[in-house]
Amino acid sequence: MLSVHTSPLEQPGTGDAGGMNVYVVELSRRLAALGVSVEVFTRRTSGAQADVVDLAPGIQVRHVDAGPYEGLAKEDLPGQLCAFTAGLMRAAAGAPDGYYDLVHSHYWLSGQVGWLFAERWGVPLVHTMHTMAKVKNAALAQGDVPEPRGRVIGEQQVVEAADRLVANTTEEAADLVRHYGADPSTVGAVPPGVDLDLFRPGDRGEARARLGLPVDADVLLFVGRIQPLKAPDVLVAAAARLRAARAPGARPLVVAVLGGPSGSGLARPTALLEQAAALGVDDILLTRPPVPREELADWYRAADLVTVPSYNESFGLVALEAQACGTPVVAAAVGGLREAVRDGVSGVLVPGHDPQQWADVLGPLLADPQRRAELGRAAVAHASGFGWQVMAERVLAQYDLAERSFTGRPGRRAVGRPVVASTASGRSDPVEAAPLGLLEASG
Repeated sequence: MLSVHTSPLEQPGTGDAGGMNVYVVELSRRLAALGVSVEVFTRRTSGAQADVVDLAPGIQVRHVDAGPYEGLAKEDLPGQLCAFTAGLMRAAAGAPDGYYDLVHSHYWLSGQVGWLFAERWGVPLVHTMHTMAKVKNAALAQGDVPEPRGRVIGEQQVVEAADRLVANTTEEAADLVRHYGADPSTVGAVPPGVDLDLFRPGDRGEARARLGLPVDADVLLFVGRIQPLKAPDVLVAAAARLRAARAPGARPLVVAVLGGPSGSGLARPTALLEQAAALGVDDILLTRPPVPREELADWYRAADLVTVPSYNESFGLVALEAQACGTPVVAAAVGGLREAVRDGVSGVLVPGHDPQQWADVLGPLLADPQRRAELGRAAVAHASGFGWQVMAERVLAQYDLAERSFTGRPGRRAVGRPVVASTASGRSDPVEAAPLGLLEASG
């Protein structure tokens, strides 16, 4: 696997680490459990990082030198792809011919490198976009910076080079066809999963006690990188309206934000605090840096509602994790959130980003514990259909489709070998895959 711009070992919510990091780690773990050996190549960002880290049995993370270890933004990395490629060539030089069966690249930067190595090794290239420039640019937050033309061109090249494209949702699969001209027969939709052993319901009072949160407060939670795309400012502005409309003696309101500045949010890292002070709600805004996933589960359980006001999400793992913990989600009706949340069943989708509109949804839900309990029960049931094990089997099926249709590249040997692994159901034959639009988790 290739994850050039962010390591699967990084803490989600810091820098450019987020849902994609969780995706690569969890997919690798489940593939390894199915008997697939996985090597993840990523860029070294610290001199303290070992060349090779054993993430788990059957999984190695390999750090590759490509430019300065620190100080490079994601936008600077296209200029380091040649250096990364050279480093990957050195790192993989000791592997015997035919050692690698398939390349799975994540994000367009990795796709550019994967394209070359799939050619070099004569194996299929499977690619997952995670986000797409054309989709992001069509739904920019006010004042946010559009993705550059160079990225659009790079993504187009990767789509054309890939033997198989694995999308997070059916909508993303359709976007690949509509915006990038992908061949529908080469696109499969497999939703990300959730760790159902870690993210599970628990006692809200006990979770609040462990986190030091007041037991008698209404708690709204935001988890994610602090940047315009994720729109935490919409939540803060809605909270100001909620507070102004609350009756005297109402339960205290707490707005908890877990995350760090990232992307275009680095230009004004204190913008959210400044906004809260200007609106007079800085006393109810609780900001925390990203936390380990075990603690994150407690934050989900402690919240009355988890909010995901993003302008775009390829899926929205935060929404799925929160629901697995039994907490209803209020999310923007955009991108993959429309599949991650069952509107009116496991949460509520808001068709816009107007703060008053958000306050009008959040207020009645905070005032109705019975309704929240109903949504919470349905949320657990909905999330239960998204286990990582099922997701990994479906991705493995996509690998099999890529290899079955692969006849080699010019000047390279034909491969066409199926990926064979023992699955959770005990099969040892190649996993059958459904066509585009059928690889959806039921919920």
